[in-house]
Amino acid sequence: MAYRKTPAELRRLQAAREHLVARATAVVADVGWAQASVTAVADSAGIAAGSVYQHFPSKAALAVEVFRRAAGREVEVLGEVLLAPGDPVERLGHGVATFARRALENRGLAYALLAAPAEPAVGAERLDFRRRYRALFAEVVREGTAAGLLPAQNAEVTAAALTGAIGEVLVDPLDPLDPHGAPDETTTGRLLADLTAMALRCAGAAPDAVLPATAP
Repeated sequence: MAYRKTPAELRRLQAAREHLVARATAVVADVGWAQASVTAVADSAGIAAGSVYQHFPSKAALAVEVFRRAAGREVEVLGEVLLAPGDPVERLGHGVATFARRALENRGLAYALLAAPAEPAVGAERLDFRRRYRALFAEVVREGTAAGLLPAQNAEVTAAALTGAIGEVLVDPLDPLDPHGAPDETTTGRLLADLTAMALRCAGAAPDAVLPATAP
């Protein structure tokens, strides 16, 4: 009969795996995908490098898990804002501001998720998650159009434009190698206001649409 792990052993393995993913996420946030070697992650987790392979068959598999979890949380938060009850135009503005604020509060990880060079497996995940962001934006744009708050438009095209533009606007402020460094509170506030206003203009919101609070 094949040996079957006890519930206690399974819990220990799961806890060790969760700790490893958490430490790998922190390493990626600090140094990016390229420098987040198995050895660096193992050192951060306080285990031998070989122990990493007890949980993941390769560095790429671990990287994909890190990306899925971190990006999945951002999609979840954005969805909670965009799909909540209330005025769809206000939700669109609030969603954009929330996404950008969260990115600027965790620059290293956000840059890794959005733009940092990564191996193909992570790149494929990045494309998949961009589609998920687009789907959320498209849904709220369709709601706004149906309510007469936004002009008739192709919601999918608008959502794709929003997804690409938001990422592009954030690349430089998030880049850890940017010589200007992290933006201060004043700069962050202006950036959030400008980015939100751009998103509402892109969707065709009325010029006097209420912007969400943008203080970081």
